[in-house]
Formats: sequence, structure tokens, C-alpha cells
Amino acid sequence: MENKKQLTCPLVTTVFIAAIGSLQFGYNTGVINAPEAIIKSFFNETWIQRSGSPISKNLLTSLWSLSVAIFSVGGMIGSLSVGLFVNRFGRRNSMLLVNILAIAGGILMGFSKLAKAVEMLIVGRFVIGLFCGLCTGFVPMYISEVSPTALRGAFGTLNQLGIVIGILVAQIFGLEVIMGTDSLWPLLLGFTIVPAILQCAALPFCPESPRFLLINKLEEEKAQAVLQKLRGVQDVSSDIQEMKEESAKMSQEKKVTIPELFRSPSYRQAIIIAIALQLSQQLSGINAVFYYSTGIFKDAGVKQPVYATIGAGVVNTVFTVVSLFLVERAGRRTLHLVGLGGMAVCAAVMTIALVLKGIVTWIGYISIIATLAFVALFEIGPGPIPWFIVSELFSQGPRPAAVAVAGCSNWTANFLVAMLFPYAVELCGPYVFLIFVGFLILFFVFTFFKVPETKGRTFEDISSGFERRTKDGVAPATVEKSAMVEMTSIQPAKDVAANI
Repeated sequence: MENKKQLTCPLVTTVFIAAIGSLQFGYNTGVINAPEAIIKSFFNETWIQRSGSPISKNLLTSLWSLSVAIFSVGGMIGSLSVGLFVNRFGRRNSMLLVNILAIAGGILMGFSKLAKAVEMLIVGRFVIGLFCGLCTGFVPMYISEVSPTALRGAFGTLNQLGIVIGILVAQIFGLEVIMGTDSLWPLLLGFTIVPAILQCAALPFCPESPRFLLINKLEEEKAQAVLQKLRGVQDVSSDIQEMKEESAKMSQEKKVTIPELFRSPSYRQAIIIAIALQLSQQLSGINAVFYYSTGIFKDAGVKQPVYATIGAGVVNTVFTVVSLFLVERAGRRTLHLVGLGGMAVCAAVMTIALVLKGIVTWIGYISIIATLAFVALFEIGPGPIPWFIVSELFSQGPRPAAVAVAGCSNWTANFLVAMLFPYAVELCGPYVFLIFVGFLILFFVFTFFKVPETKGRTFEDISSGFERRTKDGVAPATVEKSAMVEMTSIQPAKDVAANI
């Protein structure tokens, strides 16, 4: 019954409005791929008008690579700047403020063709990358802090749902029959302004994070009013008490900086886990699979492989929704292990299919099934969980710095995969997926031995657990039950029953 009381209209509305930032990240990640040939043609035409001669093949490739990669560079810088915003302006106001970057980036990209300026498109991609890098920190943090403990994982999955919906919308809008044309591609890139304006209009009606109000601003009455609105009940004393305990602990600590995360034994193990989970997402091979998917479907005889790729995007979205319902039942650690293990098997099958595609005629259909299963398993665990579990692993004090480090790790890995994958394909050919099989097995072993289960546990209990493990030298996965038992001494009996 407690969970039903906690699932309120204001809470759901608040979380969905915040997730618009995640949709922006997904949209701007996927939008550049469909109009590649058209944008390259724009680069060439602009170069001819300026110099009188066509652009060289090497320079064209370099400009295109820069246009794609500069997005990740902006993301890296933005993700490292998360703490500067959330501690000064708050979680909600930070999301509101940085939409200025989304609007500016959209205008630069949208008017680049009219201005005949390749530079505007590249700078616009960098600016929108800054915005998305900040959003990858703001959104999971805000969602985790407004959500009740029993629903934190399910709502955290909505961050990934926003990302995959954004990618799917970009794929659909990029079709030639919609905006993937020579005249409309600037509108396709500039469309990012629309969700930015929508979020700007809606965010003022959302509350600030109650944890920020109580712990950072010391405004208990405002925090209590926000909790009562979000939870739909008057008695929010257990939430307030948990935050006060966390605040009391913070008052005994100095301000946590990024270097301190690695120097302090209390935080070191948690930040290593946070980074490893982010790397497990990007080094799983998901981007490589999407890179290969059109060719895989074409080899299998699919007449319109672009629509099959969109079909993979639909699978992406559907299984993110499945994860939303599973994460509070099966747990974060379990779903991550299932996803990593299943993806390793699928990647091995895809390798076999790529090697035999010219020998066995029906093997192409096996590769399609393996590709779709790979995507589905990614969204079960490695897709959504690394984003929101970082906020769960740290208390209020070190959380902004930890989210910044984890986000930068994700963006850096994303950038390196994008830059190095074409060379890996050239070097390894059809065996390229064996690289990802190795990474998946490595991260599976790491998750099994090092990652704790955070389902149903308070922020304070999770962070305290790392301190106990640091002192005792006990592996995280072996102390989950004892941590749950200890939690009963902190929470009222009804809250423990609700979480279990």
C-alpha cells in the first residue's frame, strides 16, 4: 500500500519533465547519422563557393569526423561541470538554466546552411554536446533525489527511456520522407530547440530537490512541503529523518572534490565501481552493433534495411520499458549481470554469423535475431543502470563530484569507441565483436564480485556500507543481506516492508 501512496501525479509529472533532458541527449546522439551524405554535400558546396575548387576527400572526412566527435568533446566538458551548477543553483534550476545552451546550439546548426558556414554547424554540435553532458549528470541526480526509495530504480530507468526514445525519434525524423532531405536537414538538427522550450516552460512548475533544500539550503519547511506534494501524504517524517542523518554526517566532512573521491578510502571503492559501470555501458559494443545493423539486415535480404534499423530502435525502447518494471523486483546488480552475460553470448553468435555469411545462406537471419537480442539485453541492464546507480552509491556531499567523474568516463569511452572502432573493423574484420566479448566477460566478473545491490536501500545506508567494507575488507556482494538487516534499525517497520 505504501508504494501506491508514493506513486502520485506530481511525482510522475516531475520525473517525465526532467527526462526531456535525456530525450535531448538521445536525439542529438542519433540525429547526425541519417543525413551524413547530404551534410557532406553541404560541406563540399560551401568549400567550392569559398575557394573555387572541390574539397579534398581527406579534408571532407576530417570535417565530418570533427562534426560527429566534437559532440562527445562537449559532453566530456559538460559532464565535468555538473558540480559547479547543482551546488550553486540547485538541481531543477540547473536543468532550466542550461537549456540556453540547447537553444543556442539548435540555432547555430539550424541556420548553418542559410549562412553557408560549416563552422556554425561544428560549433553548434559542440554547444549541444556541452548541454547533453550536463544533462547526463542533472537528470539522473534530480530523478533519484525526488523519488521514494521503493521507486527510485524504476524512475531512474526513465532516464534511459528518454535517451532511446530520443534516438528513435531522430532515426524516424531523419528519413527522406520526413526531414532527411537536402532542404530540411537544418530543420532536423535545429529541432532540438522545441523540447528545450517545452522543458523551460514546464520546469518552473516542478519542485526543487527536497534533499538539496534540506541538506544544502537548510530549508526544512520547504523540503517537507515538497515531499508532501510528491508523496501524496502528510507524514513524511521518515524521509526528513533520513535526510537529517545524512546532513549530520556531511557536517562532519570537508567538501568533497574530485581528487578527494580517489584519495579517500571511504569513496575510492564506490567511484571505481561507478566508473567501471559507465565503461561497461560504452565498451559493451552497443554502438558498434548499431553501426553494423544496417549492413547485417541488408546481407539477410531485408529490402529496406534503414527501416529494420529503426525496428532495432523500437526494440531498444520496448525493452527499456521492460527494465523499468523489472528493476525494483530483480534488482540492479542481477539485471546488469543478465545483460552483460547475454550480450556476450549474442556478440559471439554475431561473430560466427559474420564469418559464415558468405558460406551459409540462412545465417543472416541468425545474425538479425542475435542483433535484436543484443539490443534488448543492453536495455535490460547495461543501458539504464549505470546512469542512475551512481547517484545511489554516494551520499549528498560527494554525489555531484561522483556524477561528474562517472559522466566524463562515459563520454570519454563513447568518444574513444567512435574514433577507434573504424580502425578496429579494418584490422579485425568480422572478428571485431570478439573484442567486445572480452570486455563483456571482464565487466561481468567485476560486477559479480564488486558491485553491491542497492535495491530498497537508503542513500545513507549504501554509502555507510562502503565505509564498513573499507574497514572490514569485505566484498560488496557478500554483505547485502547484513546491510538490509542493519537498515531495519534506521527505518520504520512499514518502510522496510514496503521496500522488500
